[in-house]
Amino acid sequence: MRLLKENPSITTREIAKEVGISNGAAYYCVTALIEKGFVKLSNFAGASQKSKYLYTLTPKGIRQKALMTTAFLERKLEEFEDLKREISELEREAGLSVEEEG
Repeated sequence: MRLLKENPSITTREIAKEVGISNGAAYYCVTALIEKGFVKLSNFAGASQKSKYLYTLTPKGIRQKALMTTAFLERKLEEFEDLKREISELEREAGLSVEEEG
């Protein structure tokens, strides 16, 4: 959804290359976003080739993108805190922890 928001005229081939998946997989994903109502597909107005399309995030898609971003950030913050605890524990076990001076 980020790619579609940043470049509404992006092709599925360009999406595939950017994300590192096959063109068929990119097409499948974009189609699923359209079917779920997150993205609207329309012809690119004034295009010399009528096969050019414009992808627009719908209000539902914008909300979903925000929810997904929030969930991603929360998950990454939790992973970060878990790693900090694990590193502290390993440092204590190895006798490398530095006690805070009070």
